[in-house]
Amino acid sequence: MLVFWKEKLVLLSVPKTGTTAIEAALSDKASMIVSDPPELKHAPVYRYNRFFRPMFEKACKAEMETFAMMREPISWLGSWYKYRQRPFLSGHPNSTADISFDEFVLAYMKGNKPSFANVGSQARFLEPRPNGTKVDHLFRYEDRAGWTGFLEHRLNRKIELERLNVSSGSSPILSRDVETKFRRKMSEEFDLWQSISSGG
Repeated sequence: MLVFWKEKLVLLSVPKTGTTAIEAALSDKASMIVSDPPELKHAPVYRYNRFFRPMFEKACKAEMETFAMMREPISWLGSWYKYRQRPFLSGHPNSTADISFDEFVLAYMKGNKPSFANVGSQARFLEPRPNGTKVDHLFRYEDRAGWTGFLEHRLNRKIELERLNVSSGSSPILSRDVETKFRRKMSEEFDLWQSISSGG
């Protein structure tokens, strides 16, 4: 999470949406950098609403706007799958080294997910709260020109991004049957991604 105080903007870091590279490029501009623990670095809207928003509004007398990105759901799971295939995770319950992408996605759809498929939900991360707290500027991860342009304009600086925290290898392919089941069972993920308009 990055807080840009003068610009009244908070960057919420949805995992696997390139925020590590954004944080590296903009850390010198940020007033506050939350890099640990992961529960706060990747604080979803409900956690931001509970802990950070009251601090900004009550202690600092400021209303902040929020920015976040969402990745196409299959691509997002593919990134998690590749990330958990790293050699140092071999033998760990989170490792996906010995399972197929189909098996990973099928496990992700279970109510009681095994450790290797327990990676959260973008829709839940971004879900608005009953008090109206929501992501004010939501972009598709794939719309790089859109979100880069927004941040450059809002922060009044050019952004040069490096490729950081990127898993090696080609994108995994999901079988048609599993994809159909995934789109049906996790429709809220696809509906949200489809609803994001160009320009945030």
